Amino acid sequence: MGYRELKIRMGHLLARDDLEGALEAIRRIPGRQAVNPLFSFFYSTEERIRWHAVTAMGVVVAGLAETAMESARVVMRRLMWNLNDESGGIGWGSPEAMGEITAGHPRLADEFACILMSYINPAGNFLEHEILQRGSLWGVGRLAHARPALAQPAAPFLPAFFDAPDPYLRGTAIWAAGPILDDALGRLVATRLSDTGPLRLYRQMRITDVTVGELAGEALAGPGRQHSPEP
Repeated sequence: MGYRELKIRMGHLLARDDLEGALEAIRRIPGRQAVNPLFSFFYSTEERIRWHAVTAMGVVVAGLAETAMESARVVMRRLMWNLNDESGGIGWGSPEAMGEITAGHPRLADEFACILMSYINPAGNFLEHEILQRGSLWGVGRLAHARPALAQPAAPFLPAFFDAPDPYLRGTAIWAAGPILDDALGRLVATRLSDTGPLRLYRQMRITDVTVGELAGEALAGPGRQHSPEP
């Protein structure tokens, strides 16, 4: 199957309401062939397709890592390159995909979690672009909800976003903090319980309309009480 035909087929799959069924079909495509079309859908104008591409990239790269670890590492390095100023690009979807991949594969998580967390660290590879900050917080949150012990080093960097003007930054940072709350972080999250700032958050393979305050309440209720660990 040529690239153009494969991209068309992938687009139809990512547009489906039945994402689980779409992922089963995508798993049957050789990983090395599936990666490039998925990258292209990170730039889709349709929100659902963009997020489904992120989820699919996690599935594809985790599967690739089981049979060809170095090929999976190449994809991770490509995602990192997309976030490098020297790449000449913007890197839409790259931190989210890194979060999805590290959530889905333990060995890749061990190798790349620290790099993912560096994108929200002012002394690390901090991303200045606000939309990329949303993505990096989501990626860290995805890792935290799947592997909280591994994401714990991100805890000191999250409070800086709790007072951001953008409710997406506030809410996503609070969602990311939920599984790794300590007492100090919990007190800061509690100050946002009455925050009515709206956002759309992708979790458990669905886009949900929530407020910052609702996410603060869920975080304070404890990991796994409001929402089970994400797949």
